[in-house]
Amino acid sequence: MTHYRYETRPEAIYRESFETVRREADLARFSEPEADVVVRMVHACGHVPLADDVVFGGDFCGRTADALSAGSPIICDCEMVRRGVIERLLPIPASPRQCFLDAPELPALATELGTTRSAAAVSLWEPVLDGSVVLIGNAPTALFALLEALHAGAPKPTAVIGIPVGFVGAAESKHALADAAAALGISFVTVRGRLGGSAVASAVVNAVASRIGASL
Repeated sequence: MTHYRYETRPEAIYRESFETVRREADLARFSEPEADVVVRMVHACGHVPLADDVVFGGDFCGRTADALSAGSPIICDCEMVRRGVIERLLPIPASPRQCFLDAPELPALATELGTTRSAAAVSLWEPVLDGSVVLIGNAPTALFALLEALHAGAPKPTAVIGIPVGFVGAAESKHALADAAAALGISFVTVRGRLGGSAVASAVVNAVASRIGASL
């Protein structure tokens, strides 16, 4: 039987992984809480240069920590993002992690609005949007739709994790988020360009939640 030599201790794998990211990534421009978030983001995708394109705004780490500590809703653009949030890390595990893509009325709503299901789902977020933490890791159309809704007067989330991945609209939607966040009064984190994804978006919440747990 063939045997390979490899690390099997979970705590050692995590420790060495995070040490490698901190050694190889340029984290000098980030505050300590931001650096912890960036390390988790890089760990989630295995791409150290991602750190060069991370942008924070509006005291993101502090305001997101406050929202999670208060049990605010966590709104996700897809199931992969929702499932990527580690419940045991949340300061209030019962915090609602919500995704609306399975809403029975959504296909007809998307057809009526002439847009994607992800973008149409944003119109279902409004009852829980105020003070929430929004995670977008998949659909640029959802991020654009959220910004349009906020410009039109929709309730404001506390923070937006806007990290959709892709080749059509991803870079543009993230640029729009960074450009509009201050005027809209929301905190945010994003990654310039095409990089992103569900794992990276959920890693942001896991990083902030881990810091809360460490401080208790």
